[in-house]
Amino acid sequence: MEKIRLGIIGCGNIGKVHTDNIVSGKCPEVELAAVCDLKKERLDEILEKAPNVSVFYDAEEMMDSGLIDSVLVAVPHYDHPKYAIMALKKGLHTLIEKPAGVYTKQVMEMNEVAKESNAVFGIMMNQRTNCIYRKMREIVKNGELGEIKRTSLIITDWYRPQVYYDSGDWRATWSGEGGGVLLNQCPHNLDLWQWICGMPTKIHAKLHYGKWHDVEIEDDVSAYCEYANGATGTFVTTTGDTPGTNRFEITLEKGKLVAEDGVLKMWVNEMTEKEFSRTNDNPFARPGFEYSEVETDGENPQHSGVLNQFADAILHGGELVARGEEGINGLTISNAMHLSSWLNKEIDLTTFDSELFYEELKKRIATSRRKTTIKEVGTVDMNASFVKDHYHMK
Repeated sequence: MEKIRLGIIGCGNIGKVHTDNIVSGKCPEVELAAVCDLKKERLDEILEKAPNVSVFYDAEEMMDSGLIDSVLVAVPHYDHPKYAIMALKKGLHTLIEKPAGVYTKQVMEMNEVAKESNAVFGIMMNQRTNCIYRKMREIVKNGELGEIKRTSLIITDWYRPQVYYDSGDWRATWSGEGGGVLLNQCPHNLDLWQWICGMPTKIHAKLHYGKWHDVEIEDDVSAYCEYANGATGTFVTTTGDTPGTNRFEITLEKGKLVAEDGVLKMWVNEMTEKEFSRTNDNPFARPGFEYSEVETDGENPQHSGVLNQFADAILHGGELVARGEEGINGLTISNAMHLSSWLNKEIDLTTFDSELFYEELKKRIATSRRKTTIKEVGTVDMNASFVKDHYHMK
């Protein structure tokens, strides 16, 4: 087999990104064999670019057609585990969009099915392909700056005007989307936070619901966390700030890393802070340091990079950008922030109660309201928007 035969479930905004990447030749080991959506106009749009692609209105029918050996799930959040489970049980290699699901109880079931399957299972954590974050992780993990003392991630450039939320009846509702900025925009950032720094052990979060928009869900978040080694961290996000900030700072025993505006900056102290504090006799002194802008390989393939490694894992046994099972990590942080806000208490992630979260979520689903008037929006170049607005590559 020279190419995987991929079927895409869901041809909305992000589904179009994937179809365009394949059709334009960015994924040479991927054949777009079939697409599935409930809306005929979406399928017709794809057929204009790829007339030989088979179209379906039913996902299981596409899976059983014999035309595909792999699927990419790009539907609304609640259905990510549903279709992943269906595909994995049929032996189809499966790549899901973020988030892994809406609640960890649902994702745990999906991960159990994945364990029993021989199929490749991945998740579209495309920010992991960014050279800045790959290098940041490498420096943290190799220990050259010692243990982490503090993390700070502020991601407030996910700005969305009201029309964005009004463009779909499912958007910004507990029943349709399952959450707001944490579940829609920030799964990438939460994944990077834990991928680079490790999972926090405790979370205390303040969430504001409909603070900047006419929505049910959170559009403003400030959270504090603690790690097993005693380090602390903060996470701040919103869809209501413009211009926003995208800054990831990690303070370690022997220096500091800052990722911002497409540059990774590093400060390396002459000695660890602890050693300097113990040996120094000047009450206002601080250790000397060396500053540099860290060189990277410059590669940032994003969605096509994840899809290419998915194909490589199937065809050649290569490594995925992110295993599907890893999606539960960022989702656990997201769920813990919601639960902390709802109960107004600190949440222990080491004993996170998935059942309690699900029960609290169901209360909000029960009173959720779907929109009756939907605003049509023009065509958006999602690939250009992702790179320009969120990844800050020069």
